[in-house]
Amino acid sequence: MKKILYVGLLASLISSEAYAEGFYAKKIDVTGLQRVEKETVLSYLNLPNGRSISQDDLDSSFQSLYNTGLFSDISFDTSTANVLKINVKENPIIGKRAFDGNDKIDDKVLEKEVQLEPRSVFDKAKVQQDVQRILDVYRKTGRYSVTVEPKIIEREENRVDLIYEIDEGTSAKIDKINFLGNTHYSNSDLQDEIMSKESRWYRLFSSSENYDVEKMEYDKEMLRRFYTSRGYADFSVQSAVAELSEDYKSFVLTFSLDEGPRYEVDKITFHSNIKGVDTKSLYKDIEIDSGDWFNSELVEKSVTSITESLGKKGFAFVDVEPEYIRDAENGKIDINFVINESERVFINRINITGNDRTLDEVIRREFRLEEGDALNVSKLRDSRRNIENLNFFSKVDIQTDYAGQNKTDVNVNVEEKSTGYFNVGVGYSTTNGALIRAGVTENNFRGKGQEVGFNIGVSERTKDYDISFTEPYFLGRRLSAGIDLFMQDQDYSDEASYDTRVTGGRTRFGWKYTDNLYHMARYTYSTNKIRNVKDYASEYVKAEQGSATTSAIGQTLIYDKRDSAINTKNGYYISFGHDISGLGGDTKYNRFDGKLYKFYTFFDYYTLKMFATGGYIVGYGGEKVLMSDRYYLGGQTLRGFEFAGIGARDKLTRDALGGNWMMYSGAEIIFPIGLDELGVRGRTFWDVGALGKPDHFDSQKINYSSKLRSSVGFGFDWMSPMGKIDIDFGFPISKEKYDETEVFRLNFGTNL
Repeated sequence: MKKILYVGLLASLISSEAYAEGFYAKKIDVTGLQRVEKETVLSYLNLPNGRSISQDDLDSSFQSLYNTGLFSDISFDTSTANVLKINVKENPIIGKRAFDGNDKIDDKVLEKEVQLEPRSVFDKAKVQQDVQRILDVYRKTGRYSVTVEPKIIEREENRVDLIYEIDEGTSAKIDKINFLGNTHYSNSDLQDEIMSKESRWYRLFSSSENYDVEKMEYDKEMLRRFYTSRGYADFSVQSAVAELSEDYKSFVLTFSLDEGPRYEVDKITFHSNIKGVDTKSLYKDIEIDSGDWFNSELVEKSVTSITESLGKKGFAFVDVEPEYIRDAENGKIDINFVINESERVFINRINITGNDRTLDEVIRREFRLEEGDALNVSKLRDSRRNIENLNFFSKVDIQTDYAGQNKTDVNVNVEEKSTGYFNVGVGYSTTNGALIRAGVTENNFRGKGQEVGFNIGVSERTKDYDISFTEPYFLGRRLSAGIDLFMQDQDYSDEASYDTRVTGGRTRFGWKYTDNLYHMARYTYSTNKIRNVKDYASEYVKAEQGSATTSAIGQTLIYDKRDSAINTKNGYYISFGHDISGLGGDTKYNRFDGKLYKFYTFFDYYTLKMFATGGYIVGYGGEKVLMSDRYYLGGQTLRGFEFAGIGARDKLTRDALGGNWMMYSGAEIIFPIGLDELGVRGRTFWDVGALGKPDHFDSQKINYSSKLRSSVGFGFDWMSPMGKIDIDFGFPISKEKYDETEVFRLNFGTNL
């Protein structure tokens, strides 16, 4: 039967009569020692030499011995003349230390938090401290009803086993998030911007619904960024309160906001306190213009650009500080960039902590500063943004610590989060029918920032498999490199009486000229097999039956000025691509593609999206362009028409034959419909497109017209717990009689 040891403390009472006469210790005896040496005990005694010992002396010695943590019982005996007897009972040695009941948090995590280790001296005070540390770990995960009870089991030779019995309880979820004072943006708009989320059944595998005080502090910063990038320069979070329910199972978060007025930029000026600075040449570095809504992010980017320009001109130690002159009554704000000479401080060391999995170099390469460089606050701020954009960390904290002699240390503390994802999806599409998808993605493979992915998809009409790998810093440079392997089966029996199978691989490289300008290059080798050609298929389809290989190089130049790639409100996106096939293989063509998107949000909630895309492909060396390489419009492109619903079509079989050029453009307005909490938005659209005639075709045997087709319609998109669902109703307003139309279109996917 296990015996429980309860630690106590005994102190002897020394008679006042003995001390009335004085006590002189010629000899000190220590009893009860097992592991501790007598000399160790004597070294902690605070006893005078050559004079009598007082009660205060014994009290002081007793406290000194007790503070060592080596003993559970201590008593002094002065009943024998000139002999001080010290009786002690040693604290036991911890044999085994274990955690019991911790299903949600691994032993390794808790072992890093507690102080007492196996073979260390048992200390009751440290046990209680470790209990609190364990509680703190659980509370960071949202478990506030957790209890921890230390159990001490006696063993032989004055040893004990220390068991922390843990009742994890239930996770305290965020039941409700309230915003007070927000008149320009709805609660759902603001909830989209913060990390904390209200508890919902579909967030089963997410930690966003768990309350965390550090996460709430970060939410305040995210709200500030959201408002100040949209004109509200005076915005502030007045208070952020988390109320825990009486049963410790849920929280209610309340953010009290002061939005302030919305400002439009009026005048932009410079003032330099450094001689020799040509401020006129710095206007080209300004990212924001007069007449724009105030945007703190663009102001920060301007500060960075100005600092870099001055650095190239020999002004290494500058401090660019934006000064704001507000006219709240008229909603105007002037920005004056003040240039001062900063203190000559250099970076001594960059210290990184908290990255247990991620390698140091992955973080260091995102810094715009190196050890030995002049300290630049703007570049330090950009470095933090770059590290946050890796999406490997839930928290990034950068502090400077003066190291003397005009040097400072930069201390970076990060908190890692999960970077691996497993997804399984089922759904339905009007184009491909019922479908199922599954995949595994790791965005920080081996802690090196590498991306690895494997995906498989099967539907009634398609099968596709792909494996990808990306190295973001190839050869130690800001050059990404990747490889893809893919296979896709596609059933075109409805559109053109055949099936295709495409297998191949791709290598790719990409680099950034600036934060907004990207360049990507690629080489693709693939085999396209046209098979299962029906007896009644077009003669043009039958002529291409069999396999053809493609060996192509290509590049795409992208300029991206969107405010967000996920939920775009403002900005624009431009891309231009070019591919050449014919470096071996069977196909020879030149292909050019371009895209332009423009986003503008008005009345805070309504987003106008305008777009124009185009492409042209032409064969060379006497080769024609194969059906698999041509353009097709309809379905997702040119709503209101079926996939491949417009363009050249065989008169007899009605098989779609594609085109050698295409144009697709339109406009769309996205707006709230009162279902923001459910993630449902409405939209209206106007689409227009045209498809060019394929080469080498007998115009007597095909129907073709290059006239513009157009459609109008409305739809909904729902960011549901099961993935994104798109519903569109399109109504053609200009078409040809042989075009295939489609009023209703549904795309439905589920991620679990």
